[in-house]
Amino acid sequence: MGKVILDCELMKTRDSGLYYYCLNLGMAMNELLKNDGDQPVKFYVPSQEANTFKDPTNTIVEKPFHKFFKPFLLNCKVWHRPFQLGRIIPANKKDVKILLTVHDLNMLHQDVPAKETEEAINNTRQLIQRSDAIVCVSEFSKNDVLQHCDVGNKPVYVIHNGVNRLEAPMLLPTSYKPSRPFLLSIGFVNPKKNLHSLLRLLKFNQDIELVIAGRLDDLDYVKKMKEEANQNGFEERLKILGPVKESEKSWYLENCLAYMHPSFAEGFGLPVVEAMHFGKPLFLSKLTSLPEIGGDVAFYFTNFEAHHMQEVFTKGMQRYHQNAMSGQIKERSNKFGWQESAEKYIEVYQSLF
Repeated sequence: MGKVILDCELMKTRDSGLYYYCLNLGMAMNELLKNDGDQPVKFYVPSQEANTFKDPTNTIVEKPFHKFFKPFLLNCKVWHRPFQLGRIIPANKKDVKILLTVHDLNMLHQDVPAKETEEAINNTRQLIQRSDAIVCVSEFSKNDVLQHCDVGNKPVYVIHNGVNRLEAPMLLPTSYKPSRPFLLSIGFVNPKKNLHSLLRLLKFNQDIELVIAGRLDDLDYVKKMKEEANQNGFEERLKILGPVKESEKSWYLENCLAYMHPSFAEGFGLPVVEAMHFGKPLFLSKLTSLPEIGGDVAFYFTNFEAHHMQEVFTKGMQRYHQNAMSGQIKERSNKFGWQESAEKYIEVYQSLF
C-alpha cells in the first residue's frame, strides 16, 4: 500500500486513553502490514516515543525544524490525524489526503459554558473542512458529527476502538491492595466522569469500597469527593489512586466485584471493554455511547438518584450471578479487537489513494 503517516502527537501524554489508542492501533497496523511488500504505515512520534514502534524505518521522530521544513511529507499519500482537536500538519499540500478521527463531541453533553462549547465545536468543524474523510469511534459520535458539523459529501465511517493489550495481572510491593470487596472505575478523574455519584453506593453497602484509578484531571473535584466521603463516615472506603501501572490495572480489573462507569459524556468508553475482557459485571450510565458499547450484557443507571442506583446495582448483581453472565460478557469483548479496527482503517486509507 502507499505511504500513510499516523500522527502520534497524542503519545506525548502517557496514562491517557489517546496514548493507548495510538499505540495499539499502530501496533496492530504493523502486524497486519509486516508482510506487505509496499510501504507500511509510518508513525510521527514525539521524541520520547522514538523506540515505541520498534522499527526505526517506520518511525518519524518530531524535530523542532519540522515547523519550517517537513521532508517526511515528500511521498506521503494519506495523513491520519487521530483526534478531533489540534493540528493537521500538511497545511497546504493538496496531494496529501487527510483522514480525521473524531472520538467525541462530549462538550455537547456536559455542563460547559456555551462559548467554550462553541469554540471546541468550531475547531472540529475547521478540521473536518480540511479533511477528505472522517472516522468516528461510535455510532453515537457519528450522529453528533452529522448533526452539528457540515461534512459535505465527505465519507463518514464508524470504526470502534479495540481493547488494549492487557498485561498480566500483578500488584507491586507499593500497590494498594483492597481489604474488602471493591467496585472499580478507571479513567480521568473529573466532573464529566460523574464518579461522585458512586459514593451513594458506599452508603448502602458498608462492606465494600470504591477504587478509582486514573489521572487526577481536576484536583478540586478530587477534594470534594474526599470531603463528601469524610462527612458521611466512609473516607477509608474511598481509594483514589491516580495513575496505575498496566499490570496493576489488570489486577484491579480481574479482582473487582464490579466495574462502574457512570460517565455523563463518552465517545466510546475503552475501560468498559477492558472490564468485559475479564467478564466483570458492568454498571454504566445510559448516556451517550455507553449503551452502544455495553449492549445487553451491561446494567444501566438511567438517573443518579441514590435509591435508583442501589436498585440497579442489587438487581444487576443478582442477575449476573443467576445467569452466569461472565461468559457472555467476555464474548462481547471479542467484538472490539484492534486487528479488526486496523483492517478497517487500512480499507479507508486505500479508498483515499
